[in-house]
Amino acid sequence: MTDGLPLAGFRIGVTAARKVEEQIGLLERRGATVEWAPALSLEPNHVDDDQLRAATAEVLAAPVDMFLATTGIGMRTWFDAAERWGMLPDLLGALGSAEILARGPKSVGALRGRGLRELWAPQSECFEDVLEHLRGRSLAGMRIVVQEHGQSLSMVAHALRRQGADVTTVTVYRVASAEDPEPMFKLVDLVADRSLDAVTFTSAPAVAALMEAAGSTGRRDELVSAFQADVVASCVGPVTAAAFEMWGVPTIYPDRSRLGAMVKQLETELPSRRSGLVVELVGGRQLLLHGEDVLLDGAEVKLSPAPAAVLNALVANPGNVVSRPALLAMLPSGTAGSEHAVEMAVARLRAALGTRAVQTVVKRGYRLAVSS
Repeated sequence: MTDGLPLAGFRIGVTAARKVEEQIGLLERRGATVEWAPALSLEPNHVDDDQLRAATAEVLAAPVDMFLATTGIGMRTWFDAAERWGMLPDLLGALGSAEILARGPKSVGALRGRGLRELWAPQSECFEDVLEHLRGRSLAGMRIVVQEHGQSLSMVAHALRRQGADVTTVTVYRVASAEDPEPMFKLVDLVADRSLDAVTFTSAPAVAALMEAAGSTGRRDELVSAFQADVVASCVGPVTAAAFEMWGVPTIYPDRSRLGAMVKQLETELPSRRSGLVVELVGGRQLLLHGEDVLLDGAEVKLSPAPAAVLNALVANPGNVVSRPALLAMLPSGTAGSEHAVEMAVARLRAALGTRAVQTVVKRGYRLAVSS
């Protein structure tokens, strides 16, 4: 019997390959019906030993001025491999003499486990914030080593080179797609047909795999539209959520990037959406969204499609910043394809809800001003 459980009556898609039994168990114990479609291989992290050893030798060929660590599993895998080859002391020495920046707590833990200390790591766990930390700083003549996190960071390397750096990337592993694509194709159909209430994602490559599957079946536009309107894209953290930005898909993610926190968030998010989403704005005002209806302090608010799209994106993560490019991708087709269109939509939304309802975050985007 699932009656009375917080997720009773909800159907949720799960894309994880690792720790999937734990996630499905958490959801089913709360009453949810689960559709499992692994986006990635059950053994997704393929290490090319010869390639990694050659990259390690390249790192050791000259002094390292700065090292960027991106994942815990990548760092541990690299250190373990270097230990097998008898290269670990030299590698630790080379990285230990460099300025170390880490993307998040997992990479910090892997570094400290081998006696290395990071100089700085962003609270957001977003690699973009590591780059922002370096932006405007002269990197001329510096040799920077970047540990890739399963997907190519060639654009990151190019950006650092534009600042004058000599960049070496180290590919520890590559992420592979699921061996059988049929469950993913079925998941695409379920989302596009709006037969699911939510889909969970625990990695950015899983988002890319879903979009690739949707593109190959010709249903990507339908899938994106479903996520924008009716199906919740639930992500474990901001790094995974960022993979949806280019598609204009609003996401939700918990304050702590943990599996249990993601499931806990769904416990409240899905029932509130079914009964109408209530958001407490600054100044004691209350916003209620139910389907296409928007009420402010009980009075109906009429919004044209563009400001309505912006509101949906901001409400998906109340209080969190949504970038201008992400909002632009959310605007209805036929809207002018520039960030000026976003500014106009935000201006109309402020006119409808009040100027304090939407805050501008300089150089980052906008957020809904919610009461703390």
